[in-house]
Amino acid sequence: MLDDRSKLLLKALVERYIADGQPVGSRTLSQASGLDLSPATIRNVMADLEGLGLIASPHTSAGRVPTAKGYRLFVDTMLTVQRGQLMTPELMPEQPQKVIANAAHLLSNLSQFVGVVMAPRRASVFRHIEFLRLSERRFLVIIVSPEGDVQNRVIFTDADYSQSQLVEAANFLNAHYSGLTMEQVRERLKSEVDQLRGEIADLMQAAVSAGTEAMTQSQDEVVFSGERNLLAVSDFSSDMGHLRRAFDLFEQKTQILRLLDISSKAEGVRIFIGGESHVVPFEELSVVSAPYAVDGQVVGTLGVIGPTRMPYDKMIQIVDITSRLVSNALSHRK
Repeated sequence: MLDDRSKLLLKALVERYIADGQPVGSRTLSQASGLDLSPATIRNVMADLEGLGLIASPHTSAGRVPTAKGYRLFVDTMLTVQRGQLMTPELMPEQPQKVIANAAHLLSNLSQFVGVVMAPRRASVFRHIEFLRLSERRFLVIIVSPEGDVQNRVIFTDADYSQSQLVEAANFLNAHYSGLTMEQVRERLKSEVDQLRGEIADLMQAAVSAGTEAMTQSQDEVVFSGERNLLAVSDFSSDMGHLRRAFDLFEQKTQILRLLDISSKAEGVRIFIGGESHVVPFEELSVVSAPYAVDGQVVGTLGVIGPTRMPYDKMIQIVDITSRLVSNALSHRK
């Protein structure tokens, strides 16, 4: 266990390093902590903190920087967040896809890092379907979900269909299958195909296949905003390897999805610090995330991705408020 003096010095060191980005020496730490301690005493405390793995000494400097373990202790036990000091615009109740995109943009703008939002998870249920003839044997399928999301897919068929046939097929699907998942529709069409004219049944099967593909691809979508902000962060701009790994992470998305999925199972804001686990893939990156809900049911996660040296108190506010805004916008949308 750390004594109060060691905690105060570690807190001062982390805060100074976050603010300046430079290794913190004993003289700077003495001034930042406000403690009346000799340089020798501070050096001894720093040596103890280093021995505990909470800080490290870069080989090019006599100062110290926090480690992942030091950051974790700081955010878990020393961080104070002043609520209600952040001014944020409202997120208007709109189509879920637009709310998600606006939320990612808001997170990015407020943090000046990368905003990330995992789109709501939902069953591939359709509320309404329409067909539009584009050309011979080529049709546009328009599928509307219960939440108002619109998915479009172009389908090609062996036979051609008139507009009246397209209307007939759409009316049948909307009247008998609205509110079901695409898989349920597919199974019922198999058993009820004898009741339908053969050519209309083929059209419906093609539409269901296209709808399943469209709605499956919309699941687990991760929306990023502000990746270019990392170019202005010295921790990344000074090392192209760090920057390249960050952009690879955004492109591949798999690890971010896994991390956001973990966050969705927790209440409130969570902080993932690079280097302390395999969840965040490399040491220079941290993620502050929180789940959001629709009508009280958690459906997704959002967050801020930035350097380990980020102002965690501000990021917690940004993520917490944005998750509430998204929850309200999606829950109140008519």
